[in-house]
Amino acid sequence: MTMTNPAFRRNPAFKDKQNMSAEDLQKLYELTSENTVAEKPMTFESTLMKSVFGFAVLLVGGVIGWLIVASNPAIAGGVLMVSGIGAFVLAMVNIFKREPVPALILLYAVLEGVLLGGLSMMYNSLWDGIVIQAVIGTVAVFAVTLALFASGKVRVSKRATKIFFIVVISYVVFSLVNVLLMVTGVNNDPWGLEGIKIFGIPLGVIFGILMVLMAAYSLVMDFTMIQTGIANKAPAKYEWTGVFSIMLTVVWLYLQILRILAISRGN
Repeated sequence: MTMTNPAFRRNPAFKDKQNMSAEDLQKLYELTSENTVAEKPMTFESTLMKSVFGFAVLLVGGVIGWLIVASNPAIAGGVLMVSGIGAFVLAMVNIFKREPVPALILLYAVLEGVLLGGLSMMYNSLWDGIVIQAVIGTVAVFAVTLALFASGKVRVSKRATKIFFIVVISYVVFSLVNVLLMVTGVNNDPWGLEGIKIFGIPLGVIFGILMVLMAAYSLVMDFTMIQTGIANKAPAKYEWTGVFSIMLTVVWLYLQILRILAISRGN
């Protein structure tokens, strides 16, 4: 599989040996050789435990963002902008670093948490109870996906991965066009083109459900890459790469579920 979450793509530790170049095989050999004396190899269980810690940090950031926006709405826009830009920059840094830096990943979690907390508070002020519903939905999708992957009932395939990228890229293009139409005043619906109803169902809900399915498949890709890293006996430090990748996917999943619920409740 050549197309994966960008957090894994630059590191040979997460590549299938059958698809590796000679250079990647040499780098993998160097990694595993160093690992025999330097540290323990990564494990699935340890990666999940680090993920729990990472999400706990994100939750702390979320509480901070929620409280700031709730107590001082006047600065909400500035807080969301600063945290959003900071989270994006750190996400790019973590994606393009060949080796993970736990401190940078946790700092990303804090800023992403502040952004999500502020946004969630704003959504909840409009639609009471929507945030807890989105959280429950996110946890449910994650748990079901993990259970299906652990049981071997869902696996990554080249065809499914190609479809995944086509759908996601198409949705990104659609979203950019939608924003442009809204900004220019061509479409005055609060949700833009996503507010259009097909058989009584908003287009945003239909696309949202599709994106939730794509996010679930992205989780399967994350789990697969972690499994590959374990099979390649990658050093335990690369568990943080798995943590970061899972965090990116779960944030995406949460935002999609939040949007579905908001659009479903009305504009």
